[in-house]
Amino acid sequence: MIDFDPGTAAPTKGTNQRNGGDLVVETLEALGAKTVFGIPGQHALGLFDAMGRGNLHFVSSRVENNSAFAADGYSRATGEVGVLFLSTGPGALTSLAGLQEAYATGVPMVVVASQIPLDGLGARRKGMLHQLDDQKASAANVTKSQRLIQHASGIPSAIQDAWTEAISSPQGPVWIEIPQNVLLDPIMVPPVEDALAEAFDNPPRVELIREAVKWLSTAERPAIIAGGGTRRGRAEKSLLSIAEQLRAPVICTPGGNGAFPWTHELSLQSWIEDRYMTDVLEDADVLIVIGSSLGEVTSNYFTFEPRGRIIQIDAEPRVLESNRPGLGIRADAGQALAALDEALAEAGAADATQRSWHGTSPEEVVKESLAKVTARLESQDLAKELKFMSDIREAVPADMQTFWDMTISAYWGWSCWDARQGQFHSAQGAGGLGYGFPAAIGGAVGLETTGKPSRVLAVSGDGSSMYSISELATAKQHNVPVTWLIVDDGGYGILREYMVGAFGQATATELARPDFVKLAESFGVPARRVAPEEVGDALKASFEADGPNVVVVETLLKMFGPTHLD
Repeated sequence: MIDFDPGTAAPTKGTNQRNGGDLVVETLEALGAKTVFGIPGQHALGLFDAMGRGNLHFVSSRVENNSAFAADGYSRATGEVGVLFLSTGPGALTSLAGLQEAYATGVPMVVVASQIPLDGLGARRKGMLHQLDDQKASAANVTKSQRLIQHASGIPSAIQDAWTEAISSPQGPVWIEIPQNVLLDPIMVPPVEDALAEAFDNPPRVELIREAVKWLSTAERPAIIAGGGTRRGRAEKSLLSIAEQLRAPVICTPGGNGAFPWTHELSLQSWIEDRYMTDVLEDADVLIVIGSSLGEVTSNYFTFEPRGRIIQIDAEPRVLESNRPGLGIRADAGQALAALDEALAEAGAADATQRSWHGTSPEEVVKESLAKVTARLESQDLAKELKFMSDIREAVPADMQTFWDMTISAYWGWSCWDARQGQFHSAQGAGGLGYGFPAAIGGAVGLETTGKPSRVLAVSGDGSSMYSISELATAKQHNVPVTWLIVDDGGYGILREYMVGAFGQATATELARPDFVKLAESFGVPARRVAPEEVGDALKASFEADGPNVVVVETLLKMFGPTHLD
């Protein structure tokens, strides 16, 4: 074992004496952590030395940004906190794009970054390796909070507080950094015996729920938008009950996909970008918006002009009324919907037998709207795309979790993917490329840890796959059961389509790319190239295999026509 002298960074003979790193590992284990993602680094060696004496399972990625995506995927798949270990300077900074996705989407993570020795802090330019003026300030835009721990005795409480903050709504990543010498120096602090972190309560205000019930009691055409906060708040059961009490049509945003049963008679599914759905939502006299800012995609690119009143529920106060005025209820979605569900039942406000959308039942409005969407799609020469997505859906087991990169297939998935008993995960929060495969690795590792079926599907384009291609080594090293579908259209397909549509031609969207099959095989990962019409059978065969594998489809997919331009 090798460690480093914090003053000179010179190698010294290691010992088995406990250090600050042990307190990190012991506290995380006491809080229930099982797996850590990251990459070793010189200033972080105390962490990794301590892991050798602990029980945490470490998954070493090849790029820190992908480590962040993996910890994110682990958390989404399991509902547990993702844990990320980072080195200093370039390693810490490289993780930030991945953390932006977790922050935007509300994924609970504890990020432990190393720091240069205490003697170099305070923006003094001592010329230390990886030195930054203020490292934690770099993370301020993409984490809920940032902490610098200067003494080993403060490590257990700081990590416990960070864990509590990460799981408290609005959930998200929390940043802790610990100087190299604090991690390496011998300590007198006894081993951590227990640690408790419980989410802070975030219930709705009683008078706001009472007011919402008043609005809904007289509503003739209530409707519901279920955003990502619905899933994060585990509010699916209450959402279903409220929708059925009110006979309110429900549409899910990309982040909320799966929050409401896809085939329910009140389900508008996830066709949030279609003008027919926008028409229905605009016509609602009371619209309940849960865990969504009514942002760019949800508002059909800000063309949404509601004529009724809005009840907006969100744990993040900055989201409330950020795009539309309404009755803002700052609360955890699960707690808020449970309270609203109970209050509606108690008030007898749910006598919805007379609900009518201008003489048409809510159920018929849903049926007619979905039929209009289908007819619109069928009129656009999209048979290949519709079959391609249908073939993938039928090949994927009903309970399998899927992870989607920012690619044309994912844009289709936002609208047409029925999550069934699985979960749909995509990078729509921040929109960064490279999310799908490393997040799927993290998800599969997490599912294995919890004893659940662990095979997952990642979907990327050829452009986005190159952001995370090195993680084929990670998948192989840990024998992760992830199937990676790469849809290769020779460039940044969605940007190509946007530019052609806007300017008549595309610039800088075409890409030289590798032979993905040979590249995967060079990592020892089985791969196959198939025609688009063979994708379903190829995926089924891949799902039956052991460890990682890759399916490559060379095809050019189109997007459905934008309806915000109608």
